[in-house]
Amino acid sequence: MDATADDWKRRAAALRHPVRHLIDGDWHDGGDTFAVVSPRDGTVLARVADAGAEEVDLAVAAARRAFDSGPWPRLAPAERGRALLRVADLIEERRADLALTVSLEMGKPVKDAHDIELRALIGTFRWYGELAGKLTDESPHTAPDVLALVTREPAGVVGAVVPWNFPLTLAGWKVAPALAAGCTVVLKPSEHAPLSALLLARIATEAGLPPGVLNVVNGDGPVAGRALGLHPGVDVLAFTGSTAVGRHYLRYAADSNLKRVWLELGGKSPNIILPDAPDLERAAATAAWGIFFNQGEMCTAPSRLLVHSSIAERVTEAVVGHARTLRVGDPLDPATEMGALVGEDHLDRVLGHVRTAVDDGARLLTGGERTLADTGGAYLRPTVLDRVAPDSRLAREEVFGPVLAVLPFDDLDEAVTLANATDYGLAAGLWTADLSTAHRVSRALRAGTVWVNCYEEGDLTVPFGGMKQSGNGRDKSAHALEKYTELKTTWIQL
Repeated sequence: MDATADDWKRRAAALRHPVRHLIDGDWHDGGDTFAVVSPRDGTVLARVADAGAEEVDLAVAAARRAFDSGPWPRLAPAERGRALLRVADLIEERRADLALTVSLEMGKPVKDAHDIELRALIGTFRWYGELAGKLTDESPHTAPDVLALVTREPAGVVGAVVPWNFPLTLAGWKVAPALAAGCTVVLKPSEHAPLSALLLARIATEAGLPPGVLNVVNGDGPVAGRALGLHPGVDVLAFTGSTAVGRHYLRYAADSNLKRVWLELGGKSPNIILPDAPDLERAAATAAWGIFFNQGEMCTAPSRLLVHSSIAERVTEAVVGHARTLRVGDPLDPATEMGALVGEDHLDRVLGHVRTAVDDGARLLTGGERTLADTGGAYLRPTVLDRVAPDSRLAREEVFGPVLAVLPFDDLDEAVTLANATDYGLAAGLWTADLSTAHRVSRALRAGTVWVNCYEEGDLTVPFGGMKQSGNGRDKSAHALEKYTELKTTWIQL
C-alpha cells in the first residue's frame, strides 16, 4: 500500500475499534473493561471488555453448541474450505485497517504489518481453505475378510491463546487449521493486542461463519486464560507465548479434563557463522535484520550470534554498523525500520537484561538505551553486546527485545555445544558453503527449524515449532491439522 505517514495518521484518527467480546455471533460486554495503550505514544486506543469466568463459559458453551449440533463440522470439507477463502478475501479488502490496528496496539512498523504480517494471515487462510477439501483418510491392507478404516475427525472445541508480537499471524496459524478440520474455536488474544483479533472476528462473521464457530474473549492470562485452560468444555488448547505460562496450561489440563495442550514457547536461537560462509556481508546483514526485525520481539529471533573467532571482529563490526544506521521511529511512518516495544514495562525488562549483562562482564558495543522518550512511546536503540559469557543470563535467557549477544568459538564442535547449551530448542541458523557441514550441523542442532544461509524463511508447506522447553506440536503445514483432529479406527468383519 502506497501511503505516507500523514495518510496513516489520518486513517488512524478515523479508525473505530470493536471493543466487546464476540460470542455466538453477537457482541457482548464483560463485567469490566481494560485500557489498550499504544506503545507508539502512550495514548489509550480503546477500553475493551474484560472477560471473567462467566464470559469464558458463554463462549465455550457457544462453541460447544456449534460443534455438537451446528452445521460447521457437518459441512463437506470443501465447503468449509470455501468459507475460509471468503474470510481471506475479506481480510484482503480490510488489509490496511488490520495492519494499522496491529501497528497501533503493539508498535510494529505499519509497513511490516501490511506487507509481512497481513500477507502471512491472508496466505494462511487461503492455504488451509484450499487444503480442506483435499485431505484423505486411510484404509489399511488387512485380511480378505476384514475392512479397516482409519479416519480423522474434528477434535471438538479448541481454545486458542495467542500473544501480542504477531497477533494476527499467530491467530491465523491456529484458527485456520482448526476451522478447516471442522472444529469450533474460542480465541483469547493478548490483553496488549486484542483489537486486531476483534476486527478479524468481525470479518469472519461478515464472511458467513455460523454463530459460535469463532468466538473471541478479551482478558488477561490469570483470569480469562486460566478459565479457558481449566474449562471442561474445551477439548484442545493451543497456546503461543512464554515457557512460564505454558507450564500453567499443562497444569490446567491436568487439573481439569486432561485436554490436549499444544505449546509454542520461547527461544534463545543461535545463529552460527562459519569462515566459509558464502557471503559474510550478507550473513552479517541478515544477523542484524533477524534480531532487530519486529523490535526483536520474536520467539525465533537469532539473539545469540555464534561467530568463528577468525572472523568475529569483522562480522561484529558489520552488525554494529547495521544497528547504528537502523531507523527507529514512529510505527506509522513507512520509513521506520524499527518501531516501539510493546509497552513501558517490557522496555524496562529489556533494559534490565542489558544492565545485568554489562554487570556480568559483557561489553556494550552500541545501543542499550531508550530513545524518542519525548514522544511518550517505548522506544529502544538496537543493542549489541560482545564478551558475553556462555553461562551468563544474556546467553541463556530470552530477552524478547532488540538485544544481540555475540559469542565467538574456535571450532565446529564448540559451536554446536554452545548452540545447544540452552533450555530452548525453537530455531537456529547456520552459514556455510560446505554441504556436508550443513547437513551434519543441522542434524546436531536441537531445534525445530534450522535455516542454512538464510534466516526466517519458509512458507505454509513446512511446519513450525520447537523442541525442549520451546514446546511441542507444530503450526503451519498439513501437520498442524494433527493437533485439531482425532484418529478413529473402524474394524469391520465382513
